[in-house]
Amino acid sequence: MKTIKLFILLAFTGVTSSLWAQQDSQYTQYMYNTIAVNPAYAGSRGVMSISALHRSQWVGLNGAPTTQTINVHSPIGNRVGAGLSIVNDQIGDGVNQQTYFDGVFSYTIPTSKNGQLSFGLKVGGQSLNIDLNKLQAYRSDLNYSDQETVNDFNFNFGAGAYYHTNKFYLGISAPNFLNSKHFDDNGTDETFLAEERLNMYLISGYVFDLNTFLKLKPATLIKAVKGAPLQVDLSASLLFNDKFSFGVAYRWDAALSGLIGFQASDQLYLGIAYDKETTELGNTSFNDGSFEVILRYEFLSKFKKVKSSRFF
Repeated sequence: MKTIKLFILLAFTGVTSSLWAQQDSQYTQYMYNTIAVNPAYAGSRGVMSISALHRSQWVGLNGAPTTQTINVHSPIGNRVGAGLSIVNDQIGDGVNQQTYFDGVFSYTIPTSKNGQLSFGLKVGGQSLNIDLNKLQAYRSDLNYSDQETVNDFNFNFGAGAYYHTNKFYLGISAPNFLNSKHFDDNGTDETFLAEERLNMYLISGYVFDLNTFLKLKPATLIKAVKGAPLQVDLSASLLFNDKFSFGVAYRWDAALSGLIGFQASDQLYLGIAYDKETTELGNTSFNDGSFEVILRYEFLSKFKKVKSSRFF
């Protein structure tokens, strides 16, 4: 019964019997959701910015992961930025739910006429809820777990650095420094089933002016965590008249993606992405791919425009 308990909970905490590390949320439109992975981005756009993202992973597979993020950040002085980031992950139609609540802060140092270097700090915590009653085949008499519901909260903090000009950006971050263990029933290392480990991010991109109405925007995100394969995301988009963008992305040995974006106004941006798995899972009839949509709104006025290019 202990083996059954192990496999049931591992399936819903995103780890395997040989990999004890748990990765942070995955995004295809990371270039528009930077605040979720790097607190130094807070306030870098020069105005109050609100964004919301929804991701449905492996549509068609019952209980597949879904992610929602809400981010609000703004400059609160010439060099200081602050904001709030909320990330919610669900697996198994609510069997496993993780929610991150974080305050983000940044301090910016001008390095040149167009260059700025920001240092960021994130402080918050993670709420983890497990409800085995929502398992379709759950039977309490089999004693999969000592508790049918588990509620856990862990404090964490992270940091990052972010450099940008009008056309280039480069950031490095570690959103969660502390390694939190979950479900350690007897205080030994033998029974914990999931461990939050240090995730390192490197994000970068550039905007090339091809002509007066066309721009090329390559970008990359590299994520590393001990106990899991290195994740490398590469993307390139064409931007027409600063309004419409069309692009492709590739997640190394994992997925091929298409991206569409529309800058409806100086304030409102809408982006949509679709991922097709390149693994064996992508060839299954019950997997229709992954969808992601992001909406961003910025509070502008005739006296205050976006300080850095809205392209990132």
